[in-house]
Amino acid sequence: MESVRVNPKLSAMPTENTMNDDHGKSPIFRYEEKENRGNIEMASAHLEEIQIFKQGLHQRHIQMIALAGTIGTGLFLSSGQAIAVAGPLGAFMAYSIVGLSVSSVIFAVGEMGALVPLNGGAIRYAELFCDPALAFANGWNQIYSYLVSIPAELVAAAVIVEFWATVSNAIWITIFGLLMMITALVFVRVYGELEFCFSMLKIMLIIAINIMALVITCGGGPNHVAIGFSYWVKPGPMVQYLNVPGLLGRFLGFWKTFDSALYAYSGIENITVAAAETKSPRTAIPMAARGIFFRIRIFYVLTIFMVGLVVPSDDPSLLNSTNTASQSPFVIAARNAGIKVFPSVINAVVLTSAWSSGNSNMLGGSRILFGMAVHGHAPAIFKRTSRFGIPYVAVMFYGLFMGLGYMTLSSSASNVFSWMQSIVSISTLVNFICICIVYLRFIYGCQKQGIDRHKELPWAAPFQPFTTWASLLIFVLLEFTGGFTTFMKGRWSTETFISSYINLPLFVLVYVGYNLFMKTKILSLEDIPIRPFVESAKKSPEPPVKRKRGLAKLNILWS
Repeated sequence: MESVRVNPKLSAMPTENTMNDDHGKSPIFRYEEKENRGNIEMASAHLEEIQIFKQGLHQRHIQMIALAGTIGTGLFLSSGQAIAVAGPLGAFMAYSIVGLSVSSVIFAVGEMGALVPLNGGAIRYAELFCDPALAFANGWNQIYSYLVSIPAELVAAAVIVEFWATVSNAIWITIFGLLMMITALVFVRVYGELEFCFSMLKIMLIIAINIMALVITCGGGPNHVAIGFSYWVKPGPMVQYLNVPGLLGRFLGFWKTFDSALYAYSGIENITVAAAETKSPRTAIPMAARGIFFRIRIFYVLTIFMVGLVVPSDDPSLLNSTNTASQSPFVIAARNAGIKVFPSVINAVVLTSAWSSGNSNMLGGSRILFGMAVHGHAPAIFKRTSRFGIPYVAVMFYGLFMGLGYMTLSSSASNVFSWMQSIVSISTLVNFICICIVYLRFIYGCQKQGIDRHKELPWAAPFQPFTTWASLLIFVLLEFTGGFTTFMKGRWSTETFISSYINLPLFVLVYVGYNLFMKTKILSLEDIPIRPFVESAKKSPEPPVKRKRGLAKLNILWS
């Protein structure tokens, strides 16, 4: 095993076109300005770090992992609850709005990741383009989120297996946990191919259930009853949430559904979390970002629309939280239409989805922890990598916390664990807000330094900064209104209030504490080290993308 070695004395103004380290030679830049030497040295160290990892992920891997790695219980199971709370129209609007907002986040990390292909994703960009304290606070916010979400996926997988056989959950938690650890410790290419296969299964299921929903809607099911838009007429397109009358009740149901939509989309921003392990990242990352922008509308928005056609919002099964296939709105629709085989098929794919999501979380969490350690924001031991380029200490650290899954074997501890999961879901919003802030700083830094994003960067996202400002506004509103039900008369819940609002003050406390203790400051727009990375990208061009030929042109899943 060997540790990451970043040379602290690396010159900010190298006189040669290459630099040597223990891992070989890599292209680097000449940068003649003498100002901002500290930031330039930091950029140089980042460029050296890229050479540590094995570039085993291809564009098709990162695109499918980002697109389908987030498709899991949030879409297959929880989408039914969104219909029950907001009705088919309310859920469709909520998923559409969040999809557009999340697109800005994808574009933001895509543009910054193409220029700075480092492991750790948005955490690294906050360090470079905004404020080290923001990187520290959001980094630990994300680490905490992964520490709880990984065992949560193990628990989900164990519960799903109960659909077929009743065995102690501890056995399945142990089996799936070991498999997850082995997957995370092998070559990243093995991980990529495994996740690619899982992603294909999930996408095939989504296509199948949408076709099934269309057939049922048109009367092609065993009962030959054409549904059409009848459920939009009765019980209606929107639901009176908590029996609040009138337009206000329908609006509250619509607003409450944003929680389900955010949960379904969470993690889709991780296309750059393993950028240093991606082959030709400056080409692959933009292609993945552009592809996801269009495909989330197919796999998320279209699916939630079809759910609203085949299941009435007042079906009592929608709110029956079983965590198995019987909770899926598509299973409910198939059962109502007289189709008997579908539940087992959906349950099998949902099982792989839970395992796949756990694998994705393991990859993302370990790379973020590695990136934190490189900057001194986490213990240096997490910088250690194996000869395969895997940050094995970080992986094993998350493996230790898989034991949290055993808490669900006790009913009282299970309640605590569910409460922790609720807090984690809010961290997604905090992460989205941070990404938008860092990206806006990056854009205005380019403007201040006279850098033409569309001409000098590897890729520039469209419609900026306008869409990012709009997304930031939506995320901030959702952050402050997520627990609105606790402020309604007679509905105060201490647990809901804490889980909805404790994350933000803790985040601010960590941010301010680090800022005061380390005496850091927000980088001025002139001091943001953008030019060194631009020069590096220009001097190390990637091979051109091969044009599709023959049947490959019909591929709509990855570019």
